[in-house]
Amino acid sequence: MDAVLEQLVWRRASARCEYCQLAQLHSILPFEIDHVVARQHRGRTAPANLALACYYCNRYKGPNLSGIDPASHRMVRLFHPRRHKWHAHFHWEGPVLVGRTAIGRTTIEVLQINHSDAIAARQALIEEGVFPPRQVRRGR
Repeated sequence: MDAVLEQLVWRRASARCEYCQLAQLHSILPFEIDHVVARQHRGRTAPANLALACYYCNRYKGPNLSGIDPASHRMVRLFHPRRHKWHAHFHWEGPVLVGRTAIGRTTIEVLQINHSDAIAARQALIEEGVFPPRQVRRGR
């Protein structure tokens, strides 16, 4: 991936994970550029298919395109940062991310966004006054 494309992804995401909203500034592990639709599923290395992801979100997401909604038990596509608006699918209740929709719930579940360690880290960031971000720019 060329440097111009990498810079576009980082700038567009404001150096925040496009799934859990963590800022790279608050993570000791480097963020990664995620192919929303993995290359093994014919996803292209193009702006419309790339998202900035923290290490944990990217690892848990892997090549997954969908998961099982914990409420309906139906197969549901995961959140796509280029096609979906973040606030339409998620909201914060303190350090816990809550899914507003089946897409939100399923994404939280598959990416394990509310793992106890992540909640504890977000609570510490809330107490410092640096989380959640004031304005989230997601999707189109």
